[in-house]
Amino acid sequence: MSTIASPGGTNKSAMAMVTTLFFVWGFLTSLNDILIPHLKSIFSLNYAEAMLVQFAFFCSYAAFGIPSGKVVEWIGYQRTMVAGLFTMCAGALLFIPAASVPSFALFLTALIVLAAGITALQVAANPYVSVLGPSETASSRLNLTQAFNSLGTVIGPLLGGWLILRGAKVLDTSGFSPEQLRAYRIHEAATVKFPYFAIALALVVLGLAIALYRFPRIDATRDYRPMGEKKDSIWRHRHVVLGAVAIFVYVGAEVSIGSFLINYFNQPEIGGLSALAASALVPFYWGGAMVGRFIGSAILQKMQTGRLLGLCAMVASVLVVVSMLTLGHVAIWSILLVGLFNSIMFPSIFTLGIAEMGPLTGEASGLLVTAIVGGALIPEVQGVLADRIGIHHAFVLPVLCYLFIAYYGFSGSRVIAAES
Repeated sequence: MSTIASPGGTNKSAMAMVTTLFFVWGFLTSLNDILIPHLKSIFSLNYAEAMLVQFAFFCSYAAFGIPSGKVVEWIGYQRTMVAGLFTMCAGALLFIPAASVPSFALFLTALIVLAAGITALQVAANPYVSVLGPSETASSRLNLTQAFNSLGTVIGPLLGGWLILRGAKVLDTSGFSPEQLRAYRIHEAATVKFPYFAIALALVVLGLAIALYRFPRIDATRDYRPMGEKKDSIWRHRHVVLGAVAIFVYVGAEVSIGSFLINYFNQPEIGGLSALAASALVPFYWGGAMVGRFIGSAILQKMQTGRLLGLCAMVASVLVVVSMLTLGHVAIWSILLVGLFNSIMFPSIFTLGIAEMGPLTGEASGLLVTAIVGGALIPEVQGVLADRIGIHHAFVLPVLCYLFIAYYGFSGSRVIAAES
């Protein structure tokens, strides 16, 4: 499947370098949970309109996922990572003019560019970790690196909430004149400028570091079949296609829950918390995923990946139902606890989805990363549901997502002969 032209010790240092990338895109993705209530207030958006933040961000995975898989085959893992980081830098810098105008459409454009870079990063980094060692421990390695991704999602809302929401003022703008409304929006939007400028500088430094580092050579993307032999296709492999569906619903469920937490905890019957106070609870959701991935990395050394995935998905679905049927602290902590059981889902689905794909690993990875578009579509649907039936009952959508993931873990992830 692959050849690694470096000893195990070098592989460990390469793992450490790549792990920083997992942290970075986790940090940036979780900042959306802070942007959503902030932009909702600035531009007087309803839930469905506010969810366009996630829609724009995660639609980039659909647009750039499969092309990024081709880029990996063309220029390799390392150069794709570097290209992704510099693209992310461009997206971060676009937040400055978006805040200066200010323009919700320009914010969405900046998010699309930022997410395009993250897409390339994910397409290269996830399979790179999977093939950087024995296949039987691939899921454990990916869970370990994803734990640092979760560390980024914990720090992101904490730091982002402090920098962006600390001085935010939620005002009733219905009586404002056009000049007053523009002045209010400029003042409130300005809080995103410094954080995203600092992020852009950090991305440049990291991009240069990755470009100069000597990574072990991985040949898993090369096709060794003789000329003229019929070329295989990822669409003929059931576990890859169902894995893409599982990624779609998993990311959709995870992002939906994370995106609604601040507004959910703001509800009088749930917590009655301010946006800043609620943002301090969001890291518990992402922190659960971080802790669970460290634990899961150890458990997966001894337990079958599909079985653990199915069990975690069943528990997550039950916890969401409990939150829907309760109020107050029980509703808050049951939904936050879902993060712990989300922990092993993405890396486990990803590992199962690219299992035994050989030279098609890059394309399979591209398809799976494309499926992250679920983070765009499912939160948007939940936003529509929240506007119509209330935010409390709209969580029925993640429940359905987790039930499919349970099916994939217990049955759909089995590798069978490619369909003709």
